[in-house]
Amino acid sequence: MTTTLQQPVRPAAAGRATPHKVLAKAGLYVFLLANAAFVTYLFNAAGVGSNKLVNFGRLTGLYGALAMAFQLLLVARLPWLDRRLGMDKLTSWHRWVGFTIFWMLVGHLTFIAFGNAGADGPVAEIVRQATELEGILRALVAWAIIMVVGVVSARFARRKLAYETWHFIHLYTYIAIFLAFTHQIAVGSTFRKSALATGYWWGLWAFAIGAVVIGRLVLPFWRNWRHQFRVAAVVPEAHNVVSVYIEGRDLDRLGAKAGQFFLWRFLTKDRWWQANPFSLSAAPNGKYLRLTAKALGEGSADIRNIAVGTRVFAEGPYGAFTTMHQIKPNALLVAGGVGITPIRALLEEIKGHVVVLYRVTDPREAVLLHEIEGLARAKGAVLRLVTGSSKTITANGPLLGPDNIVALVPDVEERDVFICGPNGMTNAVVQSLSELGVPSNQVHAERFALAN
Repeated sequence: MTTTLQQPVRPAAAGRATPHKVLAKAGLYVFLLANAAFVTYLFNAAGVGSNKLVNFGRLTGLYGALAMAFQLLLVARLPWLDRRLGMDKLTSWHRWVGFTIFWMLVGHLTFIAFGNAGADGPVAEIVRQATELEGILRALVAWAIIMVVGVVSARFARRKLAYETWHFIHLYTYIAIFLAFTHQIAVGSTFRKSALATGYWWGLWAFAIGAVVIGRLVLPFWRNWRHQFRVAAVVPEAHNVVSVYIEGRDLDRLGAKAGQFFLWRFLTKDRWWQANPFSLSAAPNGKYLRLTAKALGEGSADIRNIAVGTRVFAEGPYGAFTTMHQIKPNALLVAGGVGITPIRALLEEIKGHVVVLYRVTDPREAVLLHEIEGLARAKGAVLRLVTGSSKTITANGPLLGPDNIVALVPDVEERDVFICGPNGMTNAVVQSLSELGVPSNQVHAERFALAN
């Protein structure tokens, strides 16, 4: 039996990020600002002409190129960054840096064209440079590719494009980066004036490209060679839910944590090219990894037919949705739908007193409920099944409104809160916690987005 909230709702308390996130963010900011300052110094040291438009064009081009290198660092999936910030935060940064590149390069072309334009106008000047100067045509092709990628990445376009189509177009960015870099080497006077400038620019790009090669190629292939993942068992959990157990060598040295996810490729002739992101549904124990999938699409529906012994190529572990960021001794875990899988894994690993709110429309849809009940009993945790439609109003207001949350968990302000579920549910819970004054650094709600 629950009680109604008797105290007024307070605004969200200020909360700094957890120490791990502060360190990662500070590292990225220092990297970006220090390089921007050094690029500005090299630009001035190389000599500034009297044509202000051309100077602005050169400088925006340099900043755009620096943003490209930073963009590569964000998509490299480096474990140190990923475990501290999470894929959703890195993807958000990736998006905004992408639009920064878009506008920097628009400014670069516009200022250069108008600054050098003669009587025939800026378009004629662009055509002249493209036909007469080395590297300009490559730059125009790179510019056109980035313009297309920028347009299709805008929200109005993304809503009309299939993910696969958008992703395919997005991959052309790598071609644009290569063309833009060769353009800088051919005509970039800033980095040809001194050995220091040349060495710096080559070193910066070697670092950025090396990060991508290591994070996206070397680490995944090395981990899979080392651990030799295979399907050990496929266990139905419900009529449309299945758990897959993955075995391998030296899994205790993989470094996976409860709450993280992998990109799984099952190496059969029909599925090897499909990478499905699934969270671990049990805490890693050194013996096996487990994922639990609901038949939401064709890819996840076919997983129940995977044969035991099938080789698996796994990329990961990814994500910052772990106890690494817990700052309070006790926790509240909130799950909705298939978001129960990382929550179930966290319940197994997390320390302190735990309350679990499991949000489902119908109790019969509560996947892994028996396991969670058993874990709750063993750990002395409190499990509350919150059922009803999104329009259900309880005696304390909406199911996941602030009044009902505090009625279910009176000491919610003294707990870390881990939330996983559909975006609508996640947003509702985050908003309720904000109204209750729960500090933002105690709220963990990773949405498992991937930077491409």
